[in-house]
Amino acid sequence: MTGSALTTRAAGPRHVTGPVLVLVVVAALLGVRLLAPGVGVVGLPAVVQDFLTLAISVVVESLPFVVLGIVLSIVVEVWVPHGALERILPARPIPRRAVISLIGMLFPVCECGNVPLARGLMLRGFSPAEATTFLVAAPILNPLVIVSTAQAFGWTGWILPVRIIGGFVVANLVGWIVAAHRRPAELLLPSFDAQCRAAVGARRSRNRWAESASHFGGETATMMPALFVGAGIAAAVQVAVPRSTLVMIGSNPLLSVAAMMLLAMTVSLCSNVDAFFALSFASTFLPGSITAFLLIGPIIDVKMIALLRTTFRTRFLVLLATVCIVFAATVGLVMNVLV
Repeated sequence: MTGSALTTRAAGPRHVTGPVLVLVVVAALLGVRLLAPGVGVVGLPAVVQDFLTLAISVVVESLPFVVLGIVLSIVVEVWVPHGALERILPARPIPRRAVISLIGMLFPVCECGNVPLARGLMLRGFSPAEATTFLVAAPILNPLVIVSTAQAFGWTGWILPVRIIGGFVVANLVGWIVAAHRRPAELLLPSFDAQCRAAVGARRSRNRWAESASHFGGETATMMPALFVGAGIAAAVQVAVPRSTLVMIGSNPLLSVAAMMLLAMTVSLCSNVDAFFALSFASTFLPGSITAFLLIGPIIDVKMIALLRTTFRTRFLVLLATVCIVFAATVGLVMNVLV
C-alpha cells in the first residue's frame, strides 16, 4: 500500500469525527437553550452569563453562513467543470480581479462563509491575489448586505454608496498588493499551499458525491474550531470593554471613527445584519464613523482573523489588517469632514 493511500486512510477518521463532534456540541447547546434555558446559567456570575450568551450568539449567527460557504466551495471545486469559470473571466490580471470582486454579488454569503469559498477557489487554481480580492469584496457586495444596508440607511444618503464603492476599491487594492508580492504563495500556510498544489491538475474523482462528502468533512473540521475560538475571543472582548466608553467619544470626528472601527472588530457581527446594529449608533456617531464600521467589520474582526488563520500566514493577516484599517479610517475621516 502506498504512502498516499495510508495518508488518505489516516485522514479519514479526523474528517468524519471533527464535523460529528461539532454538530453534537452545537445541537447540545441549542437543545439546552430551547428546552431548558435556565440550565447552565443560574448561579453563574453576571459576567460569565454575558460571556456565554455573547459567544453562543456569535456561533449561532455565523454557523449557517459557514456551512453555506463550505457547500458553495464544494460546488465550485467539485461540480463546476474546469475551465467554465476561467473562460468568462478577463485574461489580464487587473480586469480579472475587478470582475472577481463583483462575483460576490451572486453569493448571499457573509464573511464567515467566504473563507471556505475562497479556499475552494485557490484549490481550483485561482491565485492568492484573485481569491483574496473575492474574500474582501464579497462580504460587502453580496446582495443581502446591500439590501440590509439600504433598509437601515436608505438609498439617498452617502453611507450605502460609499460602502459599496469602498468595498470594491479596498478589495482590488488588497488584491493588487498581494499580486505585487514576489512569491504570493508564501502568504499561505505551508499545509494549505501543498494542498493547492496537489489539487491543481489532479484527476477528478468519478464519484463526485463521495468527493463532496470528503471535502465537506475536511473543511468543517478546519473551520469550526476556528469559529468557536473566534466567538470566544469576541465575547471576552465585549465583556471586558464597556460600550459606554465608546459611546462617550461618538461626537469627535477623529475618535468616533477609531471607536466605531474598534467596535466593529470586537463585536464580530455578520455583515448581513451589521447595518441594523450600526443604525442604533446613528444618532450618536457621525456618518463617517458608521461607514468605517460597515467597511472594516466584514473584513477584519476577531472571529474573521481566527478563520483566516486556517489558511494564511500571520504576515498576510498583518498586511490585510493594516491596509484595510488605514483605508476605512481614511474614508471615515473624509466623510466626517465633508458630509
